[in-house]
Amino acid sequence: MAASPLTRYPEGLLFPDDLMRAVRERFLQVEHDHHGRERLYFDNAGGSLRLKAAVERMGQVDAVPDNTERIHEVARELQGVQATGAGDLRTLLNAQGGSVYAALTASGAMFDMVRAVAENVPGTNMVTTVLEHPSSFDAMERYARQTGRELRVAPSNPATGGVDVDAIVRLVDGGTCLLNVIYASNISGAKLDMVQIVERARAVEPDLYIIVDAVQHAPHGLIDLQATPVDGINIAPYKFFGCRGSGLAWLSDRAAALPHHKLAGKAPDFWDLGSAAPWQFAVLTEIMDYVCWLGDASGVAAPGAAGRRERFAVGMERILLHERALLARLLDGSAEVPGLRAMEGVQVYLDHGDLARRDLIIAIGLSGIDCTQAVHEYGLRGVTVYERSAASIYSRRMLESFGLQGAVRVSPLHCHSPTDVDRFLHITQDIVRDVAARSLAIV
Repeated sequence: MAASPLTRYPEGLLFPDDLMRAVRERFLQVEHDHHGRERLYFDNAGGSLRLKAAVERMGQVDAVPDNTERIHEVARELQGVQATGAGDLRTLLNAQGGSVYAALTASGAMFDMVRAVAENVPGTNMVTTVLEHPSSFDAMERYARQTGRELRVAPSNPATGGVDVDAIVRLVDGGTCLLNVIYASNISGAKLDMVQIVERARAVEPDLYIIVDAVQHAPHGLIDLQATPVDGINIAPYKFFGCRGSGLAWLSDRAAALPHHKLAGKAPDFWDLGSAAPWQFAVLTEIMDYVCWLGDASGVAAPGAAGRRERFAVGMERILLHERALLARLLDGSAEVPGLRAMEGVQVYLDHGDLARRDLIIAIGLSGIDCTQAVHEYGLRGVTVYERSAASIYSRRMLESFGLQGAVRVSPLHCHSPTDVDRFLHITQDIVRDVAARSLAIV
């Protein structure tokens, strides 16, 4: 049996030139910002470049004034949009049954899911990791305190940038009611071994509820809830080539039936409060359509010959491989320019050598300046990156666990090209040289 492309290409596989052009054509502002200024947007872990089709579809659907909870033709059309989008979320996650929850933000959905379990499932403790986004960690901390439970926190591993499976599982026991874990770090890009985490944690406590924050990982790799059967998982379409103002979650049948905020007349497993916005579902369908198109364009199967999940899976595989190749080029460079690992004046933090265990995120430091100053220098040269500083509530806990005070987070997207990466590396060289020159001038 032939090896999977994911194992056959440990350094990744770039899109062919014609596919690269076609992918870039489907995104907004890849080369320029909304004012028309040339820009390299490498802060996709804080959002993402948008699909043209998603933005257009949002406007079309949101312009319709009709209420979905009516019986006329337009209302039924909007109901169909929602039903299709809900089905697409299940397809994206490879989930069966359960309930789809459309919230304003993924953070809000996370708080709601944690609350439902914490307030209604017996136990003496709750388990999470130090690398969680505040929406997960703070929710766990709040409801552990409110319900009088111990909060157990698994430490990070600075060598991998992630959290070891053993570090999580050793905290789980028969009294654990909830395990809440992030799919991939939004600082290091390290992917947690979700298959092993779920399997081993449930071996300790078979009835354990597990909730996963997939916001960071979902745009970069395939999620399969048949392989990792959890009770709740969230995504943010605005980080998945979509639009802001939407957070989507899926809950298992047993989690959806837990008491939660809802209108009394709605079904026990219904989670939306008020009228959902149909555009949220329409945008998700556009995201799915795009990834399926990418799967078709890979040439693995004739368009339409495979099912939607299979086409989506192939599309996500191509995204993963292209992004892995971009990651390799950022780290190791090319004949055109040295990579970050070899660049004088640059330190790559949390630099695990196995690229298969990483999403396309890099944390770096530049000699002579702190992360905030470095981000400013990049901005002056038309590059948008993000400062991960211990002064920020979104970064402090995670950075301190790694022994860092700050880092520049670099997060391209699959619609970026090797040329974009080389440009970033040249600009990084320029910044390091300019900072060194200024330091010598001062001396």
